[in-house]
Amino acid sequence: MRFHTAFIATSLAFTGLDAFTPMTGRPSAALRTPTALQMADSDTVTLGIFGGGTVGGGIVDIISKKESYFQALTGKHIKVRKVCVRDANKPRDFDLPDGCSIVTSYDEILDDDEIDVAVEVMGGTTDAKDVVVSALQKGKSVVTANKALIAKDLPEIEKLLGSLKNGVEFRYEAAVCGGIPIIRSMQSDFVGDNVNFMSGIINGCTNFMLTAMDRDKKSYDEALDQASKLGYAEADPTLDVGGFDARSKLKILMRLAYGMNVDENEISCRGITELTKIDFEYAKMLGGTIKLLGVAEKNEKGEVSAFVSPCYVTNDDPLSSVNGA
Repeated sequence: MRFHTAFIATSLAFTGLDAFTPMTGRPSAALRTPTALQMADSDTVTLGIFGGGTVGGGIVDIISKKESYFQALTGKHIKVRKVCVRDANKPRDFDLPDGCSIVTSYDEILDDDEIDVAVEVMGGTTDAKDVVVSALQKGKSVVTANKALIAKDLPEIEKLLGSLKNGVEFRYEAAVCGGIPIIRSMQSDFVGDNVNFMSGIINGCTNFMLTAMDRDKKSYDEALDQASKLGYAEADPTLDVGGFDARSKLKILMRLAYGMNVDENEISCRGITELTKIDFEYAKMLGGTIKLLGVAEKNEKGEVSAFVSPCYVTNDDPLSSVNGA
């Protein structure tokens, strides 16, 4: 089947790409279990959050503002007990709920038996991995939005999950296109299907910038400056504009779709840094626009080709109307 998401797929012809041979079968179904909220014995599920930045603070805000909704939906009271940060004295743009404290030591969460779920949104692949592994081993389920960690270490984490008998879960829906969502669908809805082709827009920052360059006639620098001011681009935007963030996400989707684990560096990757306003003018003359796409296709021999690159997309393609972040 051709796999369409919004991340709605577009059919592309491409040549000269690296080919990978899939492993037999897909990743373990150990992750397809009831949620931690459903499994909790008590009426309260207690969270410990690693990372108090934009994402971590956003989690605290959403849980606080939608407390009654989540309780009605799950039958559980979700409580944030601790938020682990680097600097406890740094001003935060979110309010701590009653009973929640700011801590600076990972062990404050890892060794707290009252915490059921560890939420990792600190980023990186070193300390983040240690935190995830330790939390799982200590009987805490883990939720992460860290696509770099998933892309690099998912096979190892899956192996660990298979060896543990404590009923913990590892969820990473937010790591790839969390607003669709796509991870859970890949793990459950498409299990009986053969995915032959995937293509889509999988980085919000660059899509915001390309929309600004196309629709608003901004230069690359103007679009990046606007994305930075709105919080879509990091202080160092290299991972986004260089296509590397999209490449990490594509690697994760390839593992879920094809059961394969490839070296990220083997996936051809080109970002948007060389695009100019004139590129969009030519695209418009041809009846289309430019989007940064992640693409993977399996041929009749079972080999998979993949790339991340700016691509010309015609105006009648669903992807052409996917704008903003």
